[in-house]
Amino acid sequence: MINTLSRMIRTGILTETFPTPCAASPSVEGLQKDLRNILGRALCIRHVDAGSCNGCELEIQALNNPYYNLEGFGIKFVASPRHADLLLVTGPVSVNMEEALKRTLDAVPDPKLVVAVGDCGACGGVFGTSYASRGAVANVIPVHRTVSGCPPSPVAILEAIRSAVLGV
Repeated sequence: MINTLSRMIRTGILTETFPTPCAASPSVEGLQKDLRNILGRALCIRHVDAGSCNGCELEIQALNNPYYNLEGFGIKFVASPRHADLLLVTGPVSVNMEEALKRTLDAVPDPKLVVAVGDCGACGGVFGTSYASRGAVANVIPVHRTVSGCPPSPVAILEAIRSAVLGV
């Protein structure tokens, strides 16, 4: 035990420094303020995984942590598309998910907003269009905004949600 403690003291802290935000990227606080001003009420999001590798899901899940605090300013994820205002679709649309995705969009009340997340959702990514994949989400349902990146950052996803809501 003494050896372990002395090694810890000699080594010091090995964590990375907190990243400084890029001047070109919007701040989280600014995005939150814009969304709060635009919405004035809750925005309900239904997330649909159409065949992704789960990289984008990890970044979407990060939006619920205390740093981004989606629920703190009125955005929440719902289990039913009948309660949703916006569909957040990840991954290339697999052949087996095509009909389910169309039915989910049909269940969302008007006005329907769709955001395709990640390179796979935006253009098919490395999977493209094949016998097992329809490719981009826009090949199956109409898309209002896309978020590029593999996976995109939570700030980029938040910015796409804001711009989709502004475009209505």
